[in-house]
Amino acid sequence: MIAVLTAAAGAAWEARLIAELATGAEPGIRVVRRCVDVVDLLAVAGAGQATAVLVDAGLRRFDAAAVDRLAAAGIAVVGIVSDGHGEDAERLAAVGVGHLAPQDATVAVIAEVLRMAADDRGRPSVSRAFADPTSTTGDLTAHGQPARADGGGAADTPGPDTPGPDADGSVVAVWGPAGAPGRTTVAIALADELARLGQRALLVDADVYGGVIASALGLLDESAGFAAACRQAQSRRLDAASLAALCWQLAPRLRVLTGISRADRWPELRATAVAAVLGSARRLADFTIVDLGFCLETDEELSFDTMAPRRNGATLAILDEAELVIAVGSADAVGIQRLVRGLAELREAGVAGPVRIVLNRVRRGSAPGDVAVELDAALARFAGQPSAAQLPFDIEALDAALATGRTLSEAAPGSALRRALIGLAASVAGVAVPDRRRRRRR
Repeated sequence: MIAVLTAAAGAAWEARLIAELATGAEPGIRVVRRCVDVVDLLAVAGAGQATAVLVDAGLRRFDAAAVDRLAAAGIAVVGIVSDGHGEDAERLAAVGVGHLAPQDATVAVIAEVLRMAADDRGRPSVSRAFADPTSTTGDLTAHGQPARADGGGAADTPGPDTPGPDADGSVVAVWGPAGAPGRTTVAIALADELARLGQRALLVDADVYGGVIASALGLLDESAGFAAACRQAQSRRLDAASLAALCWQLAPRLRVLTGISRADRWPELRATAVAAVLGSARRLADFTIVDLGFCLETDEELSFDTMAPRRNGATLAILDEAELVIAVGSADAVGIQRLVRGLAELREAGVAGPVRIVLNRVRRGSAPGDVAVELDAALARFAGQPSAAQLPFDIEALDAALATGRTLSEAAPGSALRRALIGLAASVAGVAVPDRRRRRRR
């Protein structure tokens, strides 16, 4: 038995459908309640009374947050649209509704969509538009839309928030354990050096405990660009152009999306909205460098319930989306211990992307003998892999950059730290390290 809720704000299809189901036309599907608005819908969903919900595309305040809460309650969502491929379909697909059916569909078609949606609960959302019974089993294109009868590809072009075939940008998450190992320093320098290597770079401050990228670069932080992008994504208005308008342009190929400066603003960074922002970022930049907070805990689900807000949900969502994770650790006994434990937390969190270890603040005396060799030996023994880069501790260069609100390449272009960061950026971009040696005049 599939227990169904409806939330249609008085749409005509709701009364017709309920009347037809009441005749027993589709045994095994029963409407248990008609919800008047989103608040009523979420309240009933939390009570565990239903398996699926039919939502009209015109329902007010139905956004990604509502879809997220319904999914957490184990309820499949089916959107009812005025037509299969219009604005209604784009709107619902943008907030995460994976199954759609037209208003004039027969009860048999809607029942089949409900069964498919119930079977797909817990799986990644793929938008499916159903206009007739034959399309429910038709092949889907790469964008999740039914193929045209003439074999000409998608029946509809992707919406502005849907990554297209040219959206091949990569997300690089810069993470590190507790103890301020230098995540922000590495993220800023990595984005800057990628831009100087000819790559379009976007630097994003996604630290839910309070970001400092704006302060480090001397930017105004009254308006957090990342939080504004999440709000727009949740309202279905964010595309690459809109995201670019929220960024600071520091160089022709370098943009910065500032973060929240106060830790109590973390609820503005919802995981569903973060994923949409990254989708637009992939179209805007070749590399999106994201500075993350340290914490990976998910105790909210244990302390409250499965629908509780997750403070670290944005961090985990970005780690899941990232093509590469840069794990930054401090090159000392305490820092290595924290890093090894943090890498274990990454594995426990289910992060599937490759992880490269970057040791920061490498200096003489932090380990006996050859410091670089000893540090890699310790990582190989306890973490199972050596470091991808070792960054020398150059406090004078860092102080010069921070005091003037400039990047390391501007404040100390010839420093050893900057040379190491150029090598890291080149390895991330997959290009050769540029030869900066000056040619001697003959």
